[in-house]
Amino acid sequence: MADEPQNRTRAPSQNLPAVVKGMGEMLLREKMVSVEQLRNAAAESAKTGRHLGSALQALGYVDKAHLVDFLSRQYQVPSIDLGAVDISGDVTKLVPRELCERHQLLPIAVHGSTLVVAIADPGNYHALDDLKFKTGLNIEMVVAGEDDIAKVRQKLYGTVDQLQIFEEIDQTLEVMTEENDVDANELRSASEEAPVVRLVNLILIDAIKRRASDIHCESYERSFRVRYRVDGVLHEIMRPPLKLRNAIVSRIKIMSQLDIAERRLPQDGRIKLKLADGKECDFRVSVLPCLFGEKVVMRLLDKSNLQTDMTKLGFDEDELHKFKHAIHQPFGMVLVTGPTGSGKTTTLYSALTELNKVTENCSTAEDPVEFNLEGINQVQMNDAIGLNFAAVLRSFLRQDPDILMVGEIRDFETAEIAIKAALTGHMVLSTLHTNDAPSTINRLLNMGVEPFMVTAALNLIAAQRLVRRTCNECKQPIQLDRDICIEAGMSEEAFNAAKFMKGAGCKTCGESGYKGRVAIYEIMPMSDGLRDAVLQGSSAGELKKVAVEDGLQTLRMSALKKLALGQTTIEEVLRVTRAD
Repeated sequence: MADEPQNRTRAPSQNLPAVVKGMGEMLLREKMVSVEQLRNAAAESAKTGRHLGSALQALGYVDKAHLVDFLSRQYQVPSIDLGAVDISGDVTKLVPRELCERHQLLPIAVHGSTLVVAIADPGNYHALDDLKFKTGLNIEMVVAGEDDIAKVRQKLYGTVDQLQIFEEIDQTLEVMTEENDVDANELRSASEEAPVVRLVNLILIDAIKRRASDIHCESYERSFRVRYRVDGVLHEIMRPPLKLRNAIVSRIKIMSQLDIAERRLPQDGRIKLKLADGKECDFRVSVLPCLFGEKVVMRLLDKSNLQTDMTKLGFDEDELHKFKHAIHQPFGMVLVTGPTGSGKTTTLYSALTELNKVTENCSTAEDPVEFNLEGINQVQMNDAIGLNFAAVLRSFLRQDPDILMVGEIRDFETAEIAIKAALTGHMVLSTLHTNDAPSTINRLLNMGVEPFMVTAALNLIAAQRLVRRTCNECKQPIQLDRDICIEAGMSEEAFNAAKFMKGAGCKTCGESGYKGRVAIYEIMPMSDGLRDAVLQGSSAGELKKVAVEDGLQTLRMSALKKLALGQTTIEEVLRVTRAD
């Protein structure tokens, strides 16, 4: 019977076009628009390329001010009047016009390591990922009307006068041919020449020695470069001759069993290496066609570097006790949140290792399976054949499970099945992409999960990030400015007792002053106070306030503890976390 009200709530939004999902469903739930109006707006959006909110306004179904106010309340982000804001032209250099137009957003200001952007749809999490990738900054959103954003964007970025361009052209042009029709046999032959084979082997082995997590091979018009991501930061390593570009990419494709003749579509593969010392290392390979050739990114999956000892991940003693207590419950759900590359998989694998006993049936649904764990049934997702998280999770429930791990909760269907599993006697571990622990609850509610199901199923939420660890070989005591530390959130007591350290740079750390990374955590058990607040419809800010009163240590507080112990630097604290 408990499912009936939920089904009635979701019924109107069934079979709606994909463009209305998210914002459209929320407007429908609040009865601000009808199903028919949403369909009309979807058609208008498809015809004109307008954003859904703009299409609804153009058809007269919603008022701009009401829509902005609604989105501000729903997503708990402030709204802004762009006409009253003085935006510096320098901030536009950080975000290309094309990115602004694609996601209907506008950069407004930079405060330290945070970029403030006005956006028409705060639920567009792809925009946040793109911005973070492009700028390397933390992103803070404010809501504004799409028309206002377009108007100010045109003013800041300017417009292009095509007639003026035609008048200025006074040169003879040479038409150049594309290199798409490269013979596959030539590519294979070039990729198997000794220098190319040795160079690719060198790149792979050197990346392992430097403890890199990713290798980027990037093609540009007049250059080809190789970069490694070490401790979360990219470093340029070499620029091989441009003439070897196709041969190097083809060699990597052959090693990962990909089609070397296909240069127009993305491809994914895997390389498994066995080194001379018997050590095995996997590389997850992604090939992406770009403007001047293919870009290859290889993710290193070195099982010898997998840390599954929970005491060495970065947990404080009290946090570790709370986390272990939550995963050892007979049923319920534990969620780990954070952006890509924040160590969520490692935390989940360490929890699975802790729970993996002969008496328990453990199954995981992953995309992709990063490491093979003995005694655990791991399933690789394959969307092309319909093998997604929801489908595998349904199958798991017919496999007599005890412990389930879902790689990521991306939609309502997966969330609903996972929560029902947690409520019917299973321990469920999963991840979600949110900025902190309290906002995870709002994300589940926005997906359409009922509040009473969230409060009944959740045991604990852990938000995490990785900060670079100060190199033990060259670290030296330093003095930090008291005002900077106090402003960052450190207490007077903690500042006086702190032992600040910084790496001077040595061969061990590659002159960077950092070697390795340590996790910082925000552990939020579901207390009675939090459950009451969720059932009362509290915002993420209000939930955070309740959690802090219950003893929540925020990400910034966790990072400052690591700073006081000399494990990291103030620069890393400010780069990775934002003020509470």
